Amino acid sequence: MLEWSEILYGAALSAIAAALLLAISVRGRRPAVIALGALAALGGPVAWNAILRAAHGNQFFTDAPVAVFPVSWQDTGSGVFTLAAAALVFALLGGEPARRVTGYGLLAALAALLVDVYLY
Repeated sequence: MLEWSEILYGAALSAIAAALLLAISVRGRRPAVIALGALAALGGPVAWNAILRAAHGNQFFTDAPVAVFPVSWQDTGSGVFTLAAAALVFALLGGEPARRVTGYGLLAALAALLVDVYLY
């Protein structure tokens, strides 16, 4: 089971990774998009891991037997919760095309997933 310090560390890494990925990918490097993506990548993993911690969900931490991509249900949940959080926060960007904000959300979720799989 992850300790709170590990949860916050991983979420901070996810936020940094999402900010970097969005900064590279977003046209014009719009600060609002980068900040909201980082916020989603911070909040999504914290929410998911808090649920696992409260429910004593130890079995979610079993990695897939694939050496190059040892993803677990816990890792996947961080990506899914980040995508959900990104959908909510990017809704604040009124006037943006759905395709664009969906892409932003997917980039933030990808960052959170990869950080979870490989960095903690």
